[in-house]
Amino acid sequence: MRVYRFAGVVGVTLLVCGTAWAQSRPSDTAEQNVRESQQYESLVCSNPGFRAKRIAQECGPVTDPQLHQSCVASFDCNEPKRAKNWRKAPPSETLH
Repeated sequence: MRVYRFAGVVGVTLLVCGTAWAQSRPSDTAEQNVRESQQYESLVCSNPGFRAKRIAQECGPVTDPQLHQSCVASFDCNEPKRAKNWRKAPPSETLH
């Protein structure tokens, strides 16, 4: 009986650790993350079928009309792009 219990504990531990390991890629650098994010955004904006699928996956379960609208709007490709690097943002205007 102890062997089965131990095997169960080991199995659950491996399942939890395996899931966590699959979600994180410690070898990725910040630059790789940015590049992959840009590729994803490009795909969402250039492939209407992919965009519709992602909207259905991400926004479909949202039942609140306002939140659903906000979710769908987050996939809008026509909005102005944010600055890629905040350090290169133009200086703010101040009153003297």
